[in-house]
Amino acid sequence: MARYVVGPASELPPSSRRIVNVDGREIGVFNVNGLYYALRNLCPHQSAPLCLGEVTGLAVSDEPGEIQWTREGEILRCPWHGWEFDILSGRTVFKSRARVKTYDVRVEKEALERLIEGVETYPVTVEDEVVILEY
Repeated sequence: MARYVVGPASELPPSSRRIVNVDGREIGVFNVNGLYYALRNLCPHQSAPLCLGEVTGLAVSDEPGEIQWTREGEILRCPWHGWEFDILSGRTVFKSRARVKTYDVRVEKEALERLIEGVETYPVTVEDEVVILEY
């Protein structure tokens, strides 16, 4: 299984997302209450950029007039037609077989340091909004 480093966990705090390109596929990585989930950035309905949609919750009702707001931050609404998907599973929240591809995500304490170990680096400064490489 191939691996792709999204970046430091500190750069993806709770309730945030980052869209990355991995081997030509756009994948949205979401931090939902401190846990990480990844979804293909492609709505199965009409191929919209799903991960650009609103992250919201879910209104549920057991009986008429009794509405409860649940699952805040766990539901992703497609920006084109409003289809809603469970970020945790990739399944639609309505009765349908449609689902978006999910990917495993893990946090490793020293993975970033191991990956850049031995890579030659140079100091970079910003002066008057121009990036300058010092070598």
